[in-house]
Amino acid sequence: MTKYRDNHYVPIWFQERFIPNASKERKYYYLDMKPETLMSNGRRYTRKSLLRWGPQKCFCEYDLYTTKFGSWISTEIEEKFFGPLDATARESLDYFSTFQHPSAEGKLFQILVLYMSIQKLRTPKGLRMLSELTRQTDKNRILRQLQRLQQLYCAIWTECVWSIADASSAGVGFLVSDHPVTVYNQGCFPASRWCGEFRDPDIWLSGTHTLFPLSIDKLLILTNLSWVRHPYGNPVKERPHPDPFRPAMFNFTQIQTGRSLSAAEVHQINLIIKQRAYRYIAASDKDWLYPERYVKQRWDHFGKSYLLMPDPRSVSFSGEIIIGYEKGSADFFDAYGRKPWHKDYDDKVRSDREWETFHAFKGEFARLFGPRRRGLSYDFGRIDRTEDSEDFHKYHLSLEQKHKKHRFQR
Repeated sequence: MTKYRDNHYVPIWFQERFIPNASKERKYYYLDMKPETLMSNGRRYTRKSLLRWGPQKCFCEYDLYTTKFGSWISTEIEEKFFGPLDATARESLDYFSTFQHPSAEGKLFQILVLYMSIQKLRTPKGLRMLSELTRQTDKNRILRQLQRLQQLYCAIWTECVWSIADASSAGVGFLVSDHPVTVYNQGCFPASRWCGEFRDPDIWLSGTHTLFPLSIDKLLILTNLSWVRHPYGNPVKERPHPDPFRPAMFNFTQIQTGRSLSAAEVHQINLIIKQRAYRYIAASDKDWLYPERYVKQRWDHFGKSYLLMPDPRSVSFSGEIIIGYEKGSADFFDAYGRKPWHKDYDDKVRSDREWETFHAFKGEFARLFGPRRRGLSYDFGRIDRTEDSEDFHKYHLSLEQKHKKHRFQR
């Protein structure tokens, strides 16, 4: 039983993904951003903030998941809940780290979103958030709520636009933090009410991006479809149909691949990860722990510069989704997962407005980043073109002016 009481809220196998394979010493630099102040022999001292540790000693807390009933203790949550989850998740992270169209492994997708949802809840930061959400203070009850709400984020993430970015040529790798599933919203500054203490902006706020480093050089970015269609509105307004507990449809063909990140972009992303961490971050290179040395922009700049945005030119503007079954029945969803009986199903007014702002955004994106696309999806049996022709690029540029009157000021 003892071996199940050192609880790694960031699994060892996951941490290993952030140490280069060529590294002989399986350690990295582990930074405590809130080192404790202690007393010894009547003198006050602060513990060392930077340590050179291996994954076995990092991101763990004794008895974090141990439940107690009087003198009786149980480690079943670590052993029988997190254990099987971690055993299956590794393959799904490997799959998405090397994802290529037209692959579509539905089981590995389901494992990944469930793993991410639980990973966001299982950290000290996540457990404090869960305590506030469920109004529970008893540790045993909070851990039961974690199991009950394990799919809290799955439906919303399923309906996001997915992008997989590559930093292998940047010369800078991603940080691993004590809260690896990170969120960013340009309207939620670190000192705002959405971000105080253990809080994060909700993923169902339209302008919230979810960032999840899959390894030292691969990053998964999930963006609400409503924000891709209308990035000029209020980023802290709820996306349509924010109900988290419902069926949702995922389209593998819309995953964007092919984006290569620069060193400057990785530093900016690392700053977001560091700012949203609870207490600890780690990196295989000590210099990567201090992205603030390289980034001077304000918090909202990352959103306004579209750092985390997928390329809208490779996002389809679909409406109704119809699924046919063998016995002749069918199921219907709109782009936001609503069924035909939902009062806002296939909202024509919203759809028309989003059509205008989406096309204005495509034109703005073409103007800012040029004809070469920053992410490629899979459509009509082939990968999107990597670079627009001169005529197609001019067409995209014209969209911004054509639909500019429909834009909302940020």
